Amino acid sequence: MAARQVSAFSPRHWVERALSAERAGNADLALAEMESALAAYPKDAALANDAGSLAQRLGQYALAETRFAAALALAPTNPEFAINRAIALTALEKPREAAAFLCTFESAAERIARYWSVRANAERSAGMVAEAGRSYERCLALEPNHPRALHGRARIAIERGEDDAIARFERALAANPRDPAIAIAHANLLAVHDRFVDAARVASEARGRFPDDPSLALLEASYAASGGDDACAEALFATLRNASPDRWLQEARHALRRREMSRTHDLLDRVERETPWSIAVWALRGLAWRLSGDERADWLYRPETAIRAMELEGPHDLVPRAVEALRRLHARSALPLGQSLRGGTQTRGRLFDRTEPIFAELRIAIEQTVENYRLDLPPADSTHPLLRHRDRGFALAGSWSVRLTGGGDFHIAHIHPEGVISSALYLVVPDDAAGPDKRGWLELGRPPPDLRLDIGPVATIQPLPGRLALFPSYLFHGTTPFGREERLTVAFDGVPSA
Repeated sequence: MAARQVSAFSPRHWVERALSAERAGNADLALAEMESALAAYPKDAALANDAGSLAQRLGQYALAETRFAAALALAPTNPEFAINRAIALTALEKPREAAAFLCTFESAAERIARYWSVRANAERSAGMVAEAGRSYERCLALEPNHPRALHGRARIAIERGEDDAIARFERALAANPRDPAIAIAHANLLAVHDRFVDAARVASEARGRFPDDPSLALLEASYAASGGDDACAEALFATLRNASPDRWLQEARHALRRREMSRTHDLLDRVERETPWSIAVWALRGLAWRLSGDERADWLYRPETAIRAMELEGPHDLVPRAVEALRRLHARSALPLGQSLRGGTQTRGRLFDRTEPIFAELRIAIEQTVENYRLDLPPADSTHPLLRHRDRGFALAGSWSVRLTGGGDFHIAHIHPEGVISSALYLVVPDDAAGPDKRGWLELGRPPPDLRLDIGPVATIQPLPGRLALFPSYLFHGTTPFGREERLTVAFDGVPSA
């Protein structure tokens, strides 16, 4: 009897039932309705794709990827299903897999602008900047006013230091001046410069203009909490209907700030189920364990073995030659917007992708030093976020240089969520770094000020020319302020080798 009742509805009817529940704010019912539809019509590719789209709108990216993959299994040549699966993979922090997967559909989708936009976004998220630029250009050749492609290509122009970067941003704004992504970018930019109250205000104003965009309420809640308005943040979190990893992560950060440990761990568990091995989760988890006096904090941080200060491999004159080349680059660089740096300049794009031979030589020396670091790590541990990769080795992803000269410059505490190991290679160091005040020292494990947690670093590293600091990416890290002398560094993230 139950089977006959299920089959009495058409696929479209089931979809409408799910959409009705979604519009009413009942995410669980919407997903349940779609599950019933799939049980009744397991070989309907379009229905599986609709189920994926619903899960994706609700922030259930792992479920969305599964549903899109099922749709593709039923219709393996459908480029739209492939594009949707790639979006889900990128949301699951698997952009390189998404980009490689989309390449297999190029001949079938080369005339689809959305294909090139999604592929470019995956490539850019994976650090494949040159490839992303080409894909955005392919999208714009098909659809010159494509908003996402215009915006993405403009961001790449900024990252690569292209002369027409400003003109590209002006064109992107002219094509889509009311896009909520612009307000989101504005709020994020204010926040990374510690203007959390202003960031929350921008998000609130945008929420009034775009009431149907759930990301704006989450943004306002997050920045209200960072700005110290816990009551406002708590009220906003309570109204959020989207059950997404980002929402849970931001709420966990809020709960940790309030020292609500049980709530913090529960929210982090939810994130981890959707995005396993998230660096951002381990960063907050470690702080929570430290606050509770939990011995698992020592297991996670491994300060005696996973935090290292190593001498750079390579020829003895490598550092002075790299300094000379980097000073030329910094002469035409600027303070980077949206980064942890407070003062100074930062090179654009990926330093090790540049054509000057010195940077290829520097990369080889760093790779040798990183390999020494790997070999000195404890044995592999499949339950540990760093040591699970111990036997695979590490590849370099992202690379840049920072130069500080202004006095009082520093890095605010932050993490690199795209990496597994992070770094600081010191090339030029102020004399006062050797003094008792430890000016410009690297602090590892001290939380950022907006978390309002009074705990110090688990380790500090003195900067010395030719010294490479290596540590797990889930460790919050920043520096104490520098004096007015020059300080020049190179940094990169390490990811598991393919």
